[in-house]
Amino acid sequence: MAAARDLHVVCAGETLVDFLPLEPGRAVKDVERWRPCPGGSPANVAVGVARLGGRSAMVGAVGRDELGDFLKERLAQEGVDVSRLRQTDEGKTGLVFISLTGSGERSFAHYRTRSAEFFFSGRDLDPAFLARARAVHLGSNSLLFAEAQRAMIQLARAAREAGQIVCCDPNLRLECWPDPGELKRTLEQLLPCCTVVKLAEDELAFATGEASPDGALRALERMGVPLPVVTLGAAGARLSFRGARLEVGAKEVKVVDTTGAGDGFVAALLFGLTRRCAGREEVLGLDAAEIQELAGFACQAASRVCERLGAVDGLPRAGELQAIWPASLSRD
Repeated sequence: MAAARDLHVVCAGETLVDFLPLEPGRAVKDVERWRPCPGGSPANVAVGVARLGGRSAMVGAVGRDELGDFLKERLAQEGVDVSRLRQTDEGKTGLVFISLTGSGERSFAHYRTRSAEFFFSGRDLDPAFLARARAVHLGSNSLLFAEAQRAMIQLARAAREAGQIVCCDPNLRLECWPDPGELKRTLEQLLPCCTVVKLAEDELAFATGEASPDGALRALERMGVPLPVVTLGAAGARLSFRGARLEVGAKEVKVVDTTGAGDGFVAALLFGLTRRCAGREEVLGLDAAEIQELAGFACQAASRVCERLGAVDGLPRAGELQAIWPASLSRD
């Protein structure tokens, strides 16, 4: 099975259009000209993996409209396999307008009411295609409907059973959920299937019931997650592996926009893991020093994202990381 895994990472969840201002420094309501870019956390990870030289794919739904066409074309141009990114008439492609004020605060306007991403379902799960992946990466923002929740849980369980690396970055947006408890119950089923769970510091209490990084890492370990990670912004990341607590620092950079930094971290970490490992068991066979090296590389990639406006614009390419490329990863 492992020999047939010719895709490094398959990402599942929301694919959106982010509109970024041509002239940043204003709140959304004051921006006059916009530039469309691919967006959505799982889609960002797919692009990030491809830019580093990995083979990635996107599974989900976008509208059968011009913006859905735009997303499929742009992701394909980045090297992402979009053959399983379905276009549907059930909803329009979701939009997010993002800007930074003069003081550096992010300003958002979402247009995602019953958008196409929410119609992710079991019909999007092609077992033969998914079996080609070394890792399956899951998001949670497209799971407002029960059918989507069931499909994502089905995907996570099947990937875990097949011995694939399962990764989840919930990327919590609680304000989008009429009943956040529904998201909590979904995470309680998703997270125990995972090899890797990445949480930001402000997500810990909701996702794990623990407010501190070490408490959250312990909670995830009790769920059966062998590689839990907490990202700490400028302070780097803290993680746990095989009983060891590990810390990695972040490069000091001039921060323009932190949007997508977590996606850059996940993309680089999954790229590293899947270049080394064809599945979950091989990850478990790594030593703590190897995991720490890959996590440090991921932090450096995340720092690069913060130097540019927009999540996708900031995702680094392999050549930008030449000086910090882990010795354990081949550049072929």
